[in-house]
Amino acid sequence: MLKERATQFIQKVKLTGGLLAERADVVRSEVLPYQWRALNDQIPGAEPSHAIENLRIAAGEAKGEFHGMLWQDSDVAKWLEAVAYSLMTHPDPELEARADEVIDLVGRAQQSDGYLNSYFTVVAPDRRWTNLRDNHELYCAGHFIEAAVAYYQATGKDELLKIMCRFVDHIASVFGPGENQKRGYPGHEEIELALIKLYRVTRDRRHLDLAKFFIEERGRQPHYFDLEAEARGEKPSKRLGDYWYHQAHMPVREQTTAVGHAVRAMYLYTAVADLALETEDAELLQVCERIWDNVVNRRMYITAGIGSEARWEGFTIDYDLPSDTAYAETCASIGLVFWAQRMLQITPDRKYADVMERALYNGVLSGMSLEGTKFFYVNPLSVDPEICKGRYDHHHVKPTRQGWFGCACCPPNIARLLASIGQYIYSQGKDGLYMHLFAASEATFAIGGSRVKLVQQTDYPWDGTVRIKLEMDAPLGFGLNIRIPGWCDDPKLVVCGESIVVTVPQDGYVRIHRTWTSGDEVVLELPMPVTKVWASTRVSDNVGKVALQRGPVVYCVEEADNGPNLAELWLPADAELRVEMDPVLKVPAIVGQGVRRVSSSDALYTTERPVDKPCTIRAIPYFMWDNRGLGEMRVWINDLTK
Repeated sequence: MLKERATQFIQKVKLTGGLLAERADVVRSEVLPYQWRALNDQIPGAEPSHAIENLRIAAGEAKGEFHGMLWQDSDVAKWLEAVAYSLMTHPDPELEARADEVIDLVGRAQQSDGYLNSYFTVVAPDRRWTNLRDNHELYCAGHFIEAAVAYYQATGKDELLKIMCRFVDHIASVFGPGENQKRGYPGHEEIELALIKLYRVTRDRRHLDLAKFFIEERGRQPHYFDLEAEARGEKPSKRLGDYWYHQAHMPVREQTTAVGHAVRAMYLYTAVADLALETEDAELLQVCERIWDNVVNRRMYITAGIGSEARWEGFTIDYDLPSDTAYAETCASIGLVFWAQRMLQITPDRKYADVMERALYNGVLSGMSLEGTKFFYVNPLSVDPEICKGRYDHHHVKPTRQGWFGCACCPPNIARLLASIGQYIYSQGKDGLYMHLFAASEATFAIGGSRVKLVQQTDYPWDGTVRIKLEMDAPLGFGLNIRIPGWCDDPKLVVCGESIVVTVPQDGYVRIHRTWTSGDEVVLELPMPVTKVWASTRVSDNVGKVALQRGPVVYCVEEADNGPNLAELWLPADAELRVEMDPVLKVPAIVGQGVRRVSSSDALYTTERPVDKPCTIRAIPYFMWDNRGLGEMRVWINDLTK
């Protein structure tokens, strides 16, 4: 049974140091205040949001026109959710009071029948629920539901939860299998996973049933998007191809590959995994497993970016992973983290935790500048600022992070993930405690009625030494399950001063089951040599190239260190690569002797071979690029083999 092997992730984990703590601190000190100003149009030169003012207009407390995208409300919801996660571990009365004011405003903007959406309240009240394919009403509802659950868990305050339950009651009256109900589902998935979060708090079966309805109805014939288009007096739209864009090309249970818009897909698969667990549906779990295999082994960048095509912000075909035109939306990597965590909850297996970690340290962290006030929406693996300006097929690629966006889904999404990152480190099940990620942190568990505190000390991902100390009131027997990352070939383990021979099982978790006493310590050593990584030769863009990785961190070369025209750089097979601290970025850099292969003449074409000149190649963590000025960047370097 699925629930018998499931684990529950721990919510209130305090980060005490290291990279993740630093990024979470930036969210608290810089990102949340910055994004609050952005939501109130107080960032000079940035795209105006108007999101708070839209709600005031909807509440009848201000006059003016709605501004922004149809889904502008979702930015407010994600900000509230990020605030909630921050308050869980770092109480802040002033921030909480501001959030309470926003929640009160949301309540005043809610309509008498429970409906809540500022765009349709202000602009088109007669068009509610008439275009699920395009209009994001259920998407916005989902984000507010997630915010309500998080805020209730953080503060115990249920005002937003009550507002959302009224909204869900309204939605459930409109959608469902009943004779007078709409058999629709959202064009942009999100509410499905949110409803299951709500169910886990309320235990109201109607919330789970509504999530199940939206998932099961998706892709059935006749297509609901066609029916609602006809009801609007329109012909069915073939915009962006067909129903695959919305993952509605066939019923979910029949799907085998990741298609369409990558963020929508991630939110759907996250919800499907949640539903599989809650209903103990083995068939739905198999759906998740086969699509997971397709994404991770055929359609994912080395950075755990997903969605290579800009036109529909999503998947194309297997092995189509161009570096310079990659879309790899930040939100898509965030969604991959969500999905990986849900799969881990069902089946603790390092193949999920490894991807969660890869996405976090590469595809997610790259989306925010070090100071937390600039953001990437798109995360390519190769950038030339001049090409970005000169070619239309690069129009989506920004060579430097932006202050805000007209469609600003990514900045608040990063904020809510990093504010809650402690919740992804540990889980607890019938066979003990699980450690999925490594970060300096403290967490308290209840085992058999006894309290156990786990203290993790590490400078991961820059250093592979992890010390785990246990504190408890009395000796207690339980299992401690520690992930050995797939990238680590020679782990070492010392338990209470005794060296243990590490035999890594197939699922990647070393299990230590013993009677623990307070003060016991486990020391894990994960050697982090510089590793060369090659892509499958089916990835045509990367044939003849190599990437550098150290631990879970993917590296890149940047013009700031290596000069212009990075395409001239070649890394010899026998290059000795060393690690040294970067004096500016204050993180480990990879340095080695390389070759700059340059033309022997100025001719566009010549019969003369290029000339190899020795040079130093310096690589920095991919997520830290574009923090030292405008310039070129590349992950994949030419591989100079003998």
